[in-house]
Amino acid sequence: MTPAQLPDTGRRAALSGPAFGSILAFVAGYVDVVGFISLFGLFTAHVTGNFVMIGVDIAGDSTGLLAKLLALPTFALAVAATRLAESRMVRNSQSAPPLLLFAEATALVLFMIAGLHASPMSDPDTPMAIGAGMLAVVAMGIQNALSRTSLSDLGPTTIMTGNTTQIVIDLVDLPCASEVERKAIRGRLKKMLPALAGFASGAALGALGYSMLSLWCVVLPIVLLMALSLLTWRDEANSLQK
Repeated sequence: MTPAQLPDTGRRAALSGPAFGSILAFVAGYVDVVGFISLFGLFTAHVTGNFVMIGVDIAGDSTGLLAKLLALPTFALAVAATRLAESRMVRNSQSAPPLLLFAEATALVLFMIAGLHASPMSDPDTPMAIGAGMLAVVAMGIQNALSRTSLSDLGPTTIMTGNTTQIVIDLVDLPCASEVERKAIRGRLKKMLPALAGFASGAALGALGYSMLSLWCVVLPIVLLMALSLLTWRDEANSLQK
């Protein structure tokens, strides 16, 4: 067992695999684009992208710089809190994903409410606008943490650079691979291709949704996360009864 992987409690959800991963990736792409558009270039899922935006703001207009500076420590705190909560639940023989997916959805609800309250956001440095951005960062921090621990079998669902690199490498290697290697490559492609497609479609629909509905469009990823939380909880409850 690697340090990042929590013990298997024997109560993993039946709802798993490419479909689960692609939905989570869709949520991440969707929220990242909505956050970027509505919060003046703030990355909420691909949080290290804010380093680039900080440089852009320093070189030009510094509007929105504070939120970008706060994003990384906020993200780190969200990951740490998720890990602590997850570890405690596992020690108590509880399943972490349903509750933590619900927590992610709750953070997005608060992000939407705060963002709507601050609208129209003409100044990204107001406390309400910054608070809205940090709530979205917290939501994506929870998902990032889960992708490294309880949901590590799904692979990354919030940052697609690594997935894209691995997909290209695997496609290059596939024709000359041995049968054993081909099986491993196909397994990775089966996991990473749906995630990449989910993230890309989430980004596209997030931009379209925001243009049509403003921050009300965040209802869609909230509903998806709530559904995943409930379905995961139901599947694990059914597995206990067997």
